[in-house]
Amino acid sequence: MVVSYIVLGNNAVTNRYIERRYQMPVHAWSTLFAIVMFPGIRAKEIKHLFPRPQNTISRAVSLLESRDLVKHQTSPTDGREKRLFATKAGEDMLAEIRAVSGLRQEELFSPLTDAERETFFALARKIASGPKLLDSGAMRAEPTEKD
Repeated sequence: MVVSYIVLGNNAVTNRYIERRYQMPVHAWSTLFAIVMFPGIRAKEIKHLFPRPQNTISRAVSLLESRDLVKHQTSPTDGREKRLFATKAGEDMLAEIRAVSGLRQEELFSPLTDAERETFFALARKIASGPKLLDSGAMRAEPTEKD
């Protein structure tokens, strides 16, 4: 439970700051992050990066568009397909958020030595790239035939 406690604590601090500073919920700024990092991403692809319901992502995109932080462009290969791109204002806002997040990360990991941080991040990347981050046999909603 310690990992959950660390993540939830950090999220509470970070989300509270971003909501107050930018009047933006976590779903919106994480959607902005996805659009900046993956220019041309489709809204339905964002849920693969941040597992959230499609309607939540759609609301986030709408909020970002209303603030001129992102824009849609029609795909050159399929006129029905809309690709998302950040505007200059969106890129600038995310750069600010990332800068403060870096300072927050320094605060959060200040109890660790440089070597401990390196080990922690190497292990965290290993877990994040593993096959069980978003899949669980232990926490299935419904039992399978094997159960």
